[in-house]
Amino acid sequence: MMLAENLQLVGNETDYMDTLSHKRVLIVGLGKTGLSCARYLSEHRIEVAVTDSREHPPALDELQEFYPDIAVFVGGFNSEAFKRATCLIVSPGISLREPLISEARARGVEIIGDIELFARNVDAPVIAITGSNGKSTVTTLLGEMAQVAGLDVRVGGNIGVPALDLLHEPHPDLYILELSSFQLETTESLNARAAVILNISEDHMDRYSNLNDYTAAKAKVYYGSGTLVVNLDDEAVMATANLVRKGRDLVGFTEKKPLENQFGICIDNEQEYLCYENELLLAVSELKIKGKHNVVNALAALALGKEVNIPLDAMIVALKKFTGLPHRSQWVAEKNGVAWYNDSKATNVGAAIAAINGIDANGIILIAGGQAKGQDFSPLKNVVKDKVKHLLLLGEDAELINNELSAYTDVVFVKDLMQAVTKANEMAVAGNVVLLSPACASFDMFSGYEQRGETFIQAVSEVLQ
Repeated sequence: MMLAENLQLVGNETDYMDTLSHKRVLIVGLGKTGLSCARYLSEHRIEVAVTDSREHPPALDELQEFYPDIAVFVGGFNSEAFKRATCLIVSPGISLREPLISEARARGVEIIGDIELFARNVDAPVIAITGSNGKSTVTTLLGEMAQVAGLDVRVGGNIGVPALDLLHEPHPDLYILELSSFQLETTESLNARAAVILNISEDHMDRYSNLNDYTAAKAKVYYGSGTLVVNLDDEAVMATANLVRKGRDLVGFTEKKPLENQFGICIDNEQEYLCYENELLLAVSELKIKGKHNVVNALAALALGKEVNIPLDAMIVALKKFTGLPHRSQWVAEKNGVAWYNDSKATNVGAAIAAINGIDANGIILIAGGQAKGQDFSPLKNVVKDKVKHLLLLGEDAELINNELSAYTDVVFVKDLMQAVTKANEMAVAGNVVLLSPACASFDMFSGYEQRGETFIQAVSEVLQ
């Protein structure tokens, strides 16, 4: 099934790759993204070098096995490699404020990332999804909607497969990309057929000067000429969209009753429905993903799908089947009337607020803490006061959270997740919910939020057995 003819293609692979072949390209950072860049450029016979500050970066063995001719500089960024380079491809985990990158920019060196390279070579329409929270859920859900509709769709970016690894023949009908603010920092040419900023709240404040700086990076997803899909309830998103709109089509989604060309929530016979304008689409009670934030995620996916002509009936079928993603308000267990949820993916305050608000319980026992990333935890005050019975804190910045929230609930410090789960089990009574929603990054204690969530699930299994 092919998409409508009005879907715009972007990029000119032959011209740009020919230009790049005459440059000295240095890939900065060798993780999954850096390896995908090396692979893509090598396949196009473009000579590259790689540098990484780590002694043994994650993808080093694979790079040396399959691309032994690529020059690699590890154990610190190689200043001579930077001086020779006329193009830097910077991995998203590396700040553009890195001194050697700043010096290269001052010399006029081209600085891009993998998404910019993708954008200059893409061969089919793109949907681009970013936001502080919910982007993995919306990206995955939309991909499933496209598959139900019979489309040849490729999904990746900041989730799953790196974007450049999606560029292979035969050309698909559609690309769906999850994009982080880090990826968007080095992106200028992406011209998505439809793009969305799901929401904006403080995140990565250890990397950005302030919230405006972070928002400016997110705003790049709206560059180009495609349709802007906007969260009508988020003032920061609306302000950003209005700055870049310039007469372009805009489709909105809202928790309220929608107006013309909007998706939202309607009430019929005292039951909530997802709807488009006045058309009832699906009862909220039929969704397997729970919580108001997931209802909004469903509306966002519907709005994006409409813009690439995915039939509504196919999208509804996918919505009814979709059970959500691991580590995102994931039901883990229930015993003695107490339910346990794993929301380890909540690595920022906004995500934790959404998860807490999405839980319908007679008292929440919240497990939180980790690396704060420079965040302000004061927005949690009201929701913690209203819904959290006990707050169990662990990790590097537990004391920072305690300083903000100890006046609003009972706070207990724990050394690790096993102790947190054990303590929560002692505290909980029937009707309570135990929720892991850390509001922090996990790298002080774990390799990532996935390991943190799996550790929580294992601890719950052991304590409740």
